[in-house]
Amino acid sequence: MKKIFQVKNISAKIIWASIIVAQIILCSCSEKKIEGDDAAHSNLKDKDIREYNLSIEKEQAAKRFPCDTLALEEYVIKNYPPGSYLVEFDKTFTYNVPKPAVLYYQSENAKFIFAIIAKSKPGERLVEKKNIVGFESSFINLDSTKLGTAFFYLTFFECMEEQITPLWEAEIPMHGGFNYLKMNLWQEKNIPYITINFEDGIISGHRDYNYFFVDGFYEKPHLLETYEGLVHKRSMVNLNDDKYPDYYEYRFIDSLLMIVDSVPFKWDPKKEIYISPVNKRWTRKY
Repeated sequence: MKKIFQVKNISAKIIWASIIVAQIILCSCSEKKIEGDDAAHSNLKDKDIREYNLSIEKEQAAKRFPCDTLALEEYVIKNYPPGSYLVEFDKTFTYNVPKPAVLYYQSENAKFIFAIIAKSKPGERLVEKKNIVGFESSFINLDSTKLGTAFFYLTFFECMEEQITPLWEAEIPMHGGFNYLKMNLWQEKNIPYITINFEDGIISGHRDYNYFFVDGFYEKPHLLETYEGLVHKRSMVNLNDDKYPDYYEYRFIDSLLMIVDSVPFKWDPKKEIYISPVNKRWTRKY
């Protein structure tokens, strides 16, 4: 009788174990299904959510004007590939409402818009704006595959009679950590340029991508990168007095955090690269 009881007891345990395993399998399958249907993995769902949010923003907007940021956001949703976004400035404080990264420029005949657009890499999950803005997202350059890969562009739009038309776009060679953009003036040559600032946790500092309008706003700008970190630094200078800015790269003794040398780089218009007069084999794209 005792043996029979033990057998029944063992059988009950096996049945309960089977039920628990089955539940775990069902749960894991349902979780995968939810993940696969997530907006980050579904082009259609992502678009529906963004269009709905935009409609709410339109209803709540107190005052609007032609080609405002809501109109620009709508243009991006309708005309850009899935997973493309009008990027927002990094929030100064935790509870700040993020603002679109745009600059408006008014001429006599038209209005122009400089905007930062992020596009998702085809074949990967769609990027999310929260994962490409701010200091923490600057580490995405180490491994961005799980969160998608963002390609940033400085884009120039023209606004004529409430119609938005893209004129050009210039790629920004960074995938995360966007902070802000602002218009500057190169005083020595009276040339306007836009600085796009990215946080860079890898160098414990930041990078500035400076786009110089050496041939006016209608032509794609010239890119020069400057940066500053714990043991990294590059600063803009004017070495040969032409319309293209130059720069110094600084060498450090890492253990002492001390600059020991500087290397100049000048822009070569024919080869379209930066070359150091110290060694012609030392070149940089920007």
